[in-house]
Amino acid sequence: MENKTMEGFPLSPQQKRLWLLQQDGLDYKAQCAVLLDGNLKSEALKEALQKVVDRHEILHTSFQRLPGMKIPFQVIAGSNTPSWDSADLSDWELQKQESKIEELLQEERRRPFDFEREPPLRISLLTLSAHKHVLLLTLPSLCADAWTLKTLVEEISLFYAACMQGEELLDEPLQYADFSEWQNELLEAEDESAEWGRAYWQKQDFSSFPALTLPFECKPSVGATFEPDSLDLKIDPGVFTKIEVIARESNTSIAVLLLTCWQTLLWRLTGQSDIVVGTLCDGRKYEELHTALGLFAKWLPLNRHFAGDFKFSEILQQVNEATRESYEWQEYFTSKQSAESIGNAPDFPVGFEFEERASRQHAADMWFSVNKQFSYINRFKIKLTCARVDDSLAAEFHYDSSLFQRETIKRIAGHFETLLKSAVRDSESRVSELEILDDIERHQLLVDFNRTAADYPRDKCIHELFEEQVERAPNSVAVVFEKEQLTYAELNTKANQLAHLLRRRGVAPNVQVGLCVERSVEMLVGLMGILKAGGAYVPLNPEHPKARLSQQLADTGSPVLITQERLLSQLPDFEGEFVCLDRDQELSENEQKTNPERIAAPHHLVYVIYTSGSTGVPKGVAISHRSLVNYTNFICRRLQLEGSSNGDGLHFATVSTIGADLGNTCIFP
Repeated sequence: MENKTMEGFPLSPQQKRLWLLQQDGLDYKAQCAVLLDGNLKSEALKEALQKVVDRHEILHTSFQRLPGMKIPFQVIAGSNTPSWDSADLSDWELQKQESKIEELLQEERRRPFDFEREPPLRISLLTLSAHKHVLLLTLPSLCADAWTLKTLVEEISLFYAACMQGEELLDEPLQYADFSEWQNELLEAEDESAEWGRAYWQKQDFSSFPALTLPFECKPSVGATFEPDSLDLKIDPGVFTKIEVIARESNTSIAVLLLTCWQTLLWRLTGQSDIVVGTLCDGRKYEELHTALGLFAKWLPLNRHFAGDFKFSEILQQVNEATRESYEWQEYFTSKQSAESIGNAPDFPVGFEFEERASRQHAADMWFSVNKQFSYINRFKIKLTCARVDDSLAAEFHYDSSLFQRETIKRIAGHFETLLKSAVRDSESRVSELEILDDIERHQLLVDFNRTAADYPRDKCIHELFEEQVERAPNSVAVVFEKEQLTYAELNTKANQLAHLLRRRGVAPNVQVGLCVERSVEMLVGLMGILKAGGAYVPLNPEHPKARLSQQLADTGSPVLITQERLLSQLPDFEGEFVCLDRDQELSENEQKTNPERIAAPHHLVYVIYTSGSTGVPKGVAISHRSLVNYTNFICRRLQLEGSSNGDGLHFATVSTIGADLGNTCIFP
């Protein structure tokens, strides 16, 4: 068997983590769209791009694995010519041009890289007009992060200007393979600094913290894939100016202030006292790394414990100190600690990152400016990216669309904007008092949602609404139990006959009548019969102890107890009269079938249900006809059931006992 050998360099810790992460089928990308304004010389641009590729080894690196290897090596090949496509969109309308650009960006994100054979940089040049072009740059995140994109655009513009002027740029950047080797050596080092760094992260125990679940977050379905999307929010220039002032006065950074606002909002939305957020560290704390290309960034967990009612300024200083410490020991945080810290997952569910994006670059008679940017090196539920370009600030809310609807993210973005404005308006405010609702939401919550007044038939009792439904759909099925069913007309007839019987036994308005029957068609006959007689029904559970049933009957003063013959042995002694719906059927069948004359009024009782008695003696809760009619009218209006004439409205199952409120309210709509 032939033994194959390979010359290469180990992956960096950042690359190893990402390589394992993307085994879930995702192909993580770094991507940007660069707007080119001016008289572009395409050949000079190609030459500039080739020079940039030549000087950075990571741009002609492949990832190779021998049989049996789980983690590949990075193999640096000789310089290659990057993949180059072009398209002329100059005849297209502006809106169609923008749609096409977004479509091409999306296509590139979905298109996988062949890490063993394909050059890592893909380029597309789109012509929008004679003096306007868009350059699309796409790389695998194994070779690039957000800082790389910024540096790449800056270098392309510099080399374009040099090519136009016939000059050579001779400085040599640090190569990524050297950085990778240094990072791996740091993790294996035994010196004092390495021990302190490892000890710092080992004492950060996040395993006991509950997972962060945001309002209206959907439950992931089995086999759900990561479906990233984003929503942009432009920060008002006046607010940005205040952010800069407070950051300067607090001896902190804009990034830390924005992170503090993000963690505070998450606390306000979830109520969880410990808020762990993955913060993106650029990995370039040494100046010689600033011009290098590659994946230097890594995610670091940052916890903020919201205990007590601190001022925003106090939380800001706490976050500033925690950020400073994590930044100091960033090299010693590994993917293994990430998996152990955040629920055994290799990514951070909630993230934050701050980027200083490339400003508009002038080169010869051209202007280069980043129009769109995209860089993912992890899977997340929601991530806030704040990007500064010159004197402007934008917030991007990246989210997994399989977990959140876009409307939910819009609300969260609005809450963040409001909280940010509130914090910079008065940084000495308590974090619990910072506003998160804008004027529209506050008005909706305090005024619109409280406009509950609605017209309803105030002069009717609930059984009269039932009788109207009988008139509309007499032959439609009203109730079904196992193989037995009754139409509205049949149920109304049986209830009428029982009502006439009960009236002759003293049932009148506000007279409470016990109803102790098993779930059955007879239960509805008994219930409607009591109401039509003018009384109020009192549901009794035949499975309850006799002592409880006796106490309820005595409390109600019921003159009649409606039940079934098979339940008589389970009932307590009763001074009133028993009416068994099965045994006494002949008695009721001899009664009139017409609707009884109305004697109950809307203010009279419709039913009384009893509490569990867990804190003492069970207490009866009395409900009036007016309340039940109001509720029923609201439900019918909300479910658009008004005026149903064919009985094809919604069907409700009485899954709850009528001894509980839910068992009653589901009957009447």
